[in-house]
Amino acid sequence: MPKVKFIDLFAGLGGIRLGFEKSFTELGFETECVMTSEIKPYAVQTLSTNFNHDYFVGDIFKVENEQIPDFDFLLGGFPCQAFSAAGNRHGFAETRGTLFFEIERILRDKNPYGFILENVEGLVKHDLENKNDKIGRTLSTILYKLKDELGYNVTWKVLDSIDFGLPQSRKRIFIVGTKDETAKLNFSTKQFKPLKTILEKGLETIKSDFTEKLFKHFEMEDLYGKSIKDKRGGDNNIHSWDIGIKGEVSDEQINLLNKLFKERRKKHWAEKIGIDWMDGMALTLKQISTFHKSDNLKVLLDDLVKKGYLRFEHPKKLVREETENGEKKYRVFDETKPKGYNIVTGKLSFEINKILNPDDIAPTLVATDVSRLAVPDNGGLRRLTIREGLRLFGYPEWYEIPVKETEAFDLLGNTVAVPVVEHVASQVAQIFKANYQVKDLPVEAV
Repeated sequence: MPKVKFIDLFAGLGGIRLGFEKSFTELGFETECVMTSEIKPYAVQTLSTNFNHDYFVGDIFKVENEQIPDFDFLLGGFPCQAFSAAGNRHGFAETRGTLFFEIERILRDKNPYGFILENVEGLVKHDLENKNDKIGRTLSTILYKLKDELGYNVTWKVLDSIDFGLPQSRKRIFIVGTKDETAKLNFSTKQFKPLKTILEKGLETIKSDFTEKLFKHFEMEDLYGKSIKDKRGGDNNIHSWDIGIKGEVSDEQINLLNKLFKERRKKHWAEKIGIDWMDGMALTLKQISTFHKSDNLKVLLDDLVKKGYLRFEHPKKLVREETENGEKKYRVFDETKPKGYNIVTGKLSFEINKILNPDDIAPTLVATDVSRLAVPDNGGLRRLTIREGLRLFGYPEWYEIPVKETEAFDLLGNTVAVPVVEHVASQVAQIFKANYQVKDLPVEAV
């Protein structure tokens, strides 16, 4: 059986490795990871639990070329760093100092058969030169380096995990190259599976003052797909006042808050107040009375201030200040203007900020928010489990994350969808197999 050697850079949970190994194994190859690079200790712990590793390294910046064994493929979900050289005399083609440069210099020195790189969708239009350009200067630079300077046949495509049978929409760019031909990353068969296909059942639910108030005002099915945030609106959003988090309010007060939430963002108020427009301005009692008629309007508003739904404050003015680095802009309260009422916004620490619909899909998992996603179970609500998180990315059931929950979700929030990698790797594996010759390639036959 022929052996394919690879290195796994910025390895994280090893998702690219999983997809790569499965695709090559199915085509009759034995795989061997000859080097793994990862700097997070809890990621290293997780990788060590799930894979055999002969050679672990940390910061790839500190690994010399001669310390890297020969290999056939480079795998890397490299973090997207801005190309800081874009504005200097070297022009945007300079990549030194970025994490991509580490990939570039390893490919240049080791000259392997190919590579699979993964990044966020935003890389496509990062650092646009002209707004109508299809790709930005950062991706242009990467492609130029890989094609023109290193001589690979390169292609790229943005793929969405939802099309590969995962109940999560996660769009990522894959850049692949080989020494022989250009891979075809298109696919025709799309699969859709709802969230309920990966959910566990019968687990302990959240029992708190927050969930008690939530169910006092809403039935379970009415919560599906709803977000709970005071800094946004829309039909799919629940505000704190809708469930009385800071104290029960009347139907009229809810109506008043909803009107004020929208009105305070309208630009005509800035002119009437005498300030530069901002997205959320304090409006006076007189101004509010123009869109909400009530004999006891002040009483209603002051009660909402007392409960913490509103603030009574001066509007803010825009200050422009010249500094050594150019003009600096910031907002300060304008005490020459009369005080008004404004919604209390900001990052409110609600226990739950979104309830997922079992018949729909999950949003793109982000490390900072995933612990506040809730799913229905056992007549109540609970948070996503680590196992469910792994299933949302297509990890096998044997895979374990043996670290604390916050660290586990940090790793999940930055990982790849394994079935998507399998698709990409299978295209590369077919090219490799079709052109495979022992005498021409640094592949070890066993």
